[in-house]
Amino acid sequence: MPSHLSADHPAAQPPGRGSVDALISQTRRLKGDVNAARGDAQEEGSDPQERWQRALYDLALHQLSDLDEHLAQLRDGPAPAPPAPDAVEPAGHASAAGTADGAPSGSLLSRVGSAEWDLLTDEASWSGELYQILGLDPAAAALTLDELPSLVLDEDRPKLTAMVTDCLVDARPIDGEFRVVRPDASVRTVHMMGEPVLDSDGSTASMWAVLRDVSELRRHRRTVRETRDSLHRHQQRAQTEHRLAAELQEAVLPPWRGPLRLPRRGPRTLDLAAHHLPSATSSPIGGDWYDALELPDGETLLSVGDLTGHGVAVTSGMAMLLGALRGMAMAGTQPGQLMAWLNQLLDATVQPALGSAVCCRYRPATRTLVWAQAGHPAPLLYRDGTGRTLHAPDGVLLGATTGATYGQAEVTLEPGDLLLLHTDGLVPGHVGTAAVDRLLDLAPRLGTVRTAQDCLRVVVEECGETERQDNACVLIAKVSD
Repeated sequence: MPSHLSADHPAAQPPGRGSVDALISQTRRLKGDVNAARGDAQEEGSDPQERWQRALYDLALHQLSDLDEHLAQLRDGPAPAPPAPDAVEPAGHASAAGTADGAPSGSLLSRVGSAEWDLLTDEASWSGELYQILGLDPAAAALTLDELPSLVLDEDRPKLTAMVTDCLVDARPIDGEFRVVRPDASVRTVHMMGEPVLDSDGSTASMWAVLRDVSELRRHRRTVRETRDSLHRHQQRAQTEHRLAAELQEAVLPPWRGPLRLPRRGPRTLDLAAHHLPSATSSPIGGDWYDALELPDGETLLSVGDLTGHGVAVTSGMAMLLGALRGMAMAGTQPGQLMAWLNQLLDATVQPALGSAVCCRYRPATRTLVWAQAGHPAPLLYRDGTGRTLHAPDGVLLGATTGATYGQAEVTLEPGDLLLLHTDGLVPGHVGTAAVDRLLDLAPRLGTVRTAQDCLRVVVEECGETERQDNACVLIAKVSD
């Protein structure tokens, strides 16, 4: 671009062709890599982070395409001058393979035009590309500086006027954007860079400018900004929901921490310890619970369970189930019937969900454990340094089948016996029988500790809390003499 500050200086020589070819090759390889990574991204989906990533890929590809064409121009020199206006097809009759000025449709050449306005003769000279950018007939006369604002959106006209005035009066370079309305009513964003051309006495004789259609670039950047803002809002909502779910879970789980003995009076009590193990990742709070409650008849209720899903809604559903379980147990409902009513309750909720649970009633007078389960891992019994899984009575997942019935099982415990109740996910990287086997392998170590709290410490140390992908709960009951 001519400059009033350097008009007498010789133009800089273009770089060697070989070095530019190398840059073009690097750019195209990078573009191919980005395009391949873009292809691996999910095309559909509502995840805000995926939408933001796709928008960044699209913006990067757009900018790399422009860089490729810039370097090609640097290597090959200026594009050929456009044909005379009377030899050019009207803008509305561009061929499908290219634009009216011969540039490929959508290429950088078709999005960059130039213009010069002579202040002495009030004449204007435009390149063919500029006519295309503005959607005008190349056969028409170029617009003067006074006529140019007629194409600009009303709210952007003061910006254009200020840029031109600063250039003509104060000899300041132009570098700004404005929006134009084409004859077909489409709106395009144009970036204009210009400088005054001075005559021999230092006054402004003309103004020369390059105008670039940056509509697609701005659209990609706007998409990146909008998806980034959406991602931030999603993260803030997720953080808020995580905090609310954690607070709700903290409120409904048993208030006791550390060791507990139930029933609180009399011999043959259970020494209890329990722990909730949160996920080591950023996954939301789940619906896991544990509970121990002394009942009016002197028996003790033990339960653990898990409602499928994550978040505040699931934690609220867990609180509802746990409240119902406590109420029915206090009323004397036996474990099998209790499970049936919990299944009916979950089946009748507005938002259907699935849950698993195990519920036990311990009778200290006879050291008898009566229990039922709903699609949940059975309790583990450790005795004399060995462990085994209790034989589970029939029971399907809560909420899976209307009118389901649940069986009961009964086992007599001995002094020193240890019961371990847990939810899925207690053993990271292990599910089903593999997780149970891992827990049963702890039998020799658990047989050497005296209290339920010490047993819990062994389990937590073995299962770990640093690599956990999901929430889990564990409840340990040790039968006293």
